[in-house]
This record gives sequence, C-alpha cells and structure tokens, in this order.
Amino acid sequence: MMEKHAQAARSIPAMLPPAQPVISRSGLILLLCLIALVAASFASLPLKWSEFFTADAARTSIEFLRGFAPPETAPAFLEKIAFSAAETLSMSALGTGIAALAGIVLALPAGGRFGRIARLGTRMVLNVLRSIPELVWAAILLIAAGLGPFGGTLALAVHTAGVLGRLFADALENASPLPESTLRINGVRPTVAFFYATLPQVLPQIMSYTLYRWENNIRAAAILGVVGAGGLGQMLKYHLSLFQMQQAASVIIAMLLLVALVDAVSFLLRRWMTR
Repeated sequence: MMEKHAQAARSIPAMLPPAQPVISRSGLILLLCLIALVAASFASLPLKWSEFFTADAARTSIEFLRGFAPPETAPAFLEKIAFSAAETLSMSALGTGIAALAGIVLALPAGGRFGRIARLGTRMVLNVLRSIPELVWAAILLIAAGLGPFGGTLALAVHTAGVLGRLFADALENASPLPESTLRINGVRPTVAFFYATLPQVLPQIMSYTLYRWENNIRAAAILGVVGAGGLGQMLKYHLSLFQMQQAASVIIAMLLLVALVDAVSFLLRRWMTR
C-alpha cells in the first residue's frame, strides 16, 4: 500500500503542466511577423515627429483650442443640442435593436443549425455586412432614404447586424449541445428544445454583446451626421464648416456627456444581469 502511494506521488509532477508556458514555433513565427509588420509600418510612413513637437505647432494648437472657449450656452441653442442629442440616442438605440433581431435570425443558419451550405452562405453575408463601415453604409442608404436620421439608423442596423450575427453564431456554436439533445431524445420538438435548452445558455452573452454594440453605436451615430444623417454630428459639421467654434464646443461637450451616459447605463445593465 505504501509503495502504491509513493508511485502515485511520483506520478503527480508528470501530470502537472510545465511551470512556464511553452511558446509553439507557429506562435513565435506569428509574433515575429507582427513585430516586423509594426517596424515596417514605422519605416514606410512619413511620420514627422520633429515637426509635431515644435514651438510653432504648440502655439498653433493653443490658438486653435482657444477658439472653442467659452462654449455657447444660449438657451435656444442648448434646446437645439438637446433635440439633436435625443435624435442621436434614438438612432443608436433603434439601430442596435433592429440589428440584434436581425443578428439572432442570421445567427441560426450561421451557427450551423440548417446545414453546412446555409452556414457558409450566411457567414459570407455577415462578412459583407460588417466589412463595410457605417459611414459607407450611410452614404449608400442616404441616397435611397434621403437626408436625415432614417438613413443613419439603417446604416447602423445593417453594419451592426453583421457584427452581432457573427458573435451570436459563435456563441451558439460554443454552447453545450447536451441539454438540447436530451430534450429532443425525450420527444421535445426542436424549436421548443432550442428555446428551453440552448437559448438560456447564450442569452447572457447575447445581451452583453448587444449592450456593447450600443455603446459603440452611440459614438458612430454622433459621427454619421457628418454625411447628413442628422443628430449631433450634423450640428457639429455645420458649425465647424462656418468656423463657429464656440457652438461646436457645446456640441462636442454634449457628445461626451451622451457617450458617458450610455456607457454608465450599459455598465449598470451588465452588472445587473451578472448578479
């Protein structure tokens, strides 16, 4: 008996992983390639660091920033900012909501639930949707929908649907198939088994991904106004084009406050869901 315990004790170190992680050859090659790519980027780009850190550049920057002070605080102008902020918030929320619904629908075939051909085809569609930036989608959709928040909302929805669809599909593929298989063996219909077994597993991830994309979309919605999609971005472009820096400063402050508000709400919702 003592000999068996001694043999077991000697075999424990052999079963444990090494004290230091071993970098594979492929990982080392990839790391060296990334370092070479960064070095080549610095070497190929005309980065004029000497001109950036000069007294002339500092003086010009300070003069430019002085033009933003003090921000415009006229009640009528602040009322316009509040309306545009509400428009930007509505664009981001509605675009994210539409994208979440479309992402769930596209994630089912992209997650392999309808066969290999449907999986490959849907993932190609998702790649196209998310590869085109929101600004490009907005420029395309504004031609069909006209200027205003409608085109911007559609642009956010289309791009975000591609992102969320891919994330939702990966979450479905990584979910444990055993609970759903158990229900189906016992005679439960596939749709009911999915809603009762698989969906509860991935629902926290789906909500977390959706909230994260909402945070990103509130920033994107503020920028889409540059191409005429309404909201704070359109106000910012208008006042900057007329060199009305004090009004532009008020719009920028409103953007920062709106982003901070959405970030705080999203953080509180994620914290509430993970309790």
